Amino acid sequence: MSTEYAAVIPFRPEPAEVKAAEQAVIGSALLDPAQIPALAAQLGNPGVFHHPAHETIWRAITRMADGERPVDPLLLTGVLRAQGDLGRIGGPGYLHTCIEATPTAANGDYYAEVVRVAAERRRIGTNTSRLAHMAGDDQTDLEAVRTAALAVLADLAAGDTWLDPVPLGSHSGLPTFPVDALPAWVGAYVEAVAEFTQTPPDMAATMTLAALSTAAGGRVGVQIRPGWCEQSNLYLVCAMPPASRKSDVFGLATGPVYKVEAELQAEARSRIIEAETARDAALAEVEALMAKARKNPDTDRTQLIAEISAAKMLAEEITVPPTPRLTLSGDITPETVTHHLGVHRCLAALSPEGDLFDSIAGRYSSKPNLGVFLQAHKGERLQTDRITREQPTTDRPALTIGVTPQPAVLQELGAAPGARDRGLLARFLYSLPPSNLGYRKIRTMPVPDKVAGAYDRNLTRLLRAMTDLADPVTVVMDQAADLAIEKLQERVEVQLRPDQPLAHIRDWAGKLVGHIARVAVLLHLADHIASDQDQGAWRGDLDAATVERAAEIADYYTAHTLAVFDLIAADPATEDAHALLQWLQRPKKDGTHRTHIKAHDAVASSRRFKKVADVEPALNLLEQHGYLRTDQPHPTGQRGRPQAVTYRVHPAIEAPVDGAEAL
Repeated sequence: MSTEYAAVIPFRPEPAEVKAAEQAVIGSALLDPAQIPALAAQLGNPGVFHHPAHETIWRAITRMADGERPVDPLLLTGVLRAQGDLGRIGGPGYLHTCIEATPTAANGDYYAEVVRVAAERRRIGTNTSRLAHMAGDDQTDLEAVRTAALAVLADLAAGDTWLDPVPLGSHSGLPTFPVDALPAWVGAYVEAVAEFTQTPPDMAATMTLAALSTAAGGRVGVQIRPGWCEQSNLYLVCAMPPASRKSDVFGLATGPVYKVEAELQAEARSRIIEAETARDAALAEVEALMAKARKNPDTDRTQLIAEISAAKMLAEEITVPPTPRLTLSGDITPETVTHHLGVHRCLAALSPEGDLFDSIAGRYSSKPNLGVFLQAHKGERLQTDRITREQPTTDRPALTIGVTPQPAVLQELGAAPGARDRGLLARFLYSLPPSNLGYRKIRTMPVPDKVAGAYDRNLTRLLRAMTDLADPVTVVMDQAADLAIEKLQERVEVQLRPDQPLAHIRDWAGKLVGHIARVAVLLHLADHIASDQDQGAWRGDLDAATVERAAEIADYYTAHTLAVFDLIAADPATEDAHALLQWLQRPKKDGTHRTHIKAHDAVASSRRFKKVADVEPALNLLEQHGYLRTDQPHPTGQRGRPQAVTYRVHPAIEAPVDGAEAL
């Protein structure tokens, strides 16, 4: 920090002070555009802004100044509107809000220093979070944790010490599923199944969530606030290698679902037979009248036609109810899913293997048919326009997916055309737990009868309560829960910024808060079904504590999703980062390795990147993994174009990475 400000800038600026300082920087630039180059040099990377709207505005301001274009609120409004960003930053009025929040443009450098100090504190927090993650991993050697801690302290003191980089695609120490966040009867069963089968609790937890989703999906939704509702069906996948006892865990988690399905079918059998008999009798009456008409041509045809028409209408009015179904079975194709959703509306595709993904990826056709899987997650109207068949239109279809494939199946899904671009991959919650093979107990106790009985009893009650509903029901979040969701939205929004952990999976992270709401309503239902004697309390408001538990589960799936997206190479930033890392590892012509780079260096040295914007996601990912470190340019006091950001290269980058793609 500049010494002239050391005595007046708070050691830890409060969030409100940071926001006000960011507004004042923007206001200073608009009131006195001549100081934009100095402010840009002082701030360095536009990522120093904590609020996304401010970063968007500042990027537009600096681009205008770099192009020697005049900068004022009116012209800036036009630029933001042309970029499609005007609504995102709060409209043209927000620029005037920033101006009004600026006491005087003469103190622009002070406001910029407050922003820079706050950004530096966030950078320190990001760097030390890796140490905290290592310390919380029981599998990490204690001496390694001490060494890393000393390195972090040295880094904070001198700014030059590096931790070992985290290999791209490596996500060791992924968190274990937070079983305590589940309802007590579900959590106890998950732990007992995991112990009995000697499998990670992640698999049992994910499949029990799929069972809850099978019960409630499409039948109960949740209203976060007026105008924003979510369904309760989830797409869940837990990838495990062969011999991981997937079928055993799957059977224990989903057993009550298939039991209730069989009971519903048995109960409906008499009604179905009665309706079929009545319809057959009516059709037989029509046929008898038709035979009479053919044998007696002299009969009064007007009267006979009226009798036949009445008999046909009576036959058509007799509806044979479909055999109840909760799940899909057999070869599940997009066409069969569409047909059965048209009949039943709410269904689940549950499997201990990955055959479903084969179908999604186009096993039965040359081109994947993703439409039904996209629509049935959101609840969008489902219909078929094919000339060769007639398919009913279905409002609010709800499909639950719960599968435990091998990791290689996910890689195949990631390679399917359109799986990433059309948003299918973004609809799944992923779990990638480690296998217990080689560390399992040989003799274990079965799931206690009391625990198994509670799970079977409560899940059966939930399935019965949900399938008895005549129409979908919406559970409303109370005000505190709504505010909890708003805070989660703010947290996730920041993590979507270019220099944040979720920037390269924005498509998935953009649905994260919606998934939290879906998980929350499942927890709400499961909580109340176990304690509610009259089966009605679940219709009450959903509270903030339940949202917090759902957020804890979502944090788990977020960490695993980052690992899965690296595994399936569905993330272009990861592929680019691998290629960029290989370039950094190659020595220069003089035999030395690069110690500093700028974005344009990578662009000039490759065919992969066409412009600086193309390489920035890969640079950010390498920085997050510890291969690069940003050097913010120091203010020069000179006017002109701001200095480009320089990245320091980890001194250990020397050996090539196996399988890295050449630039």
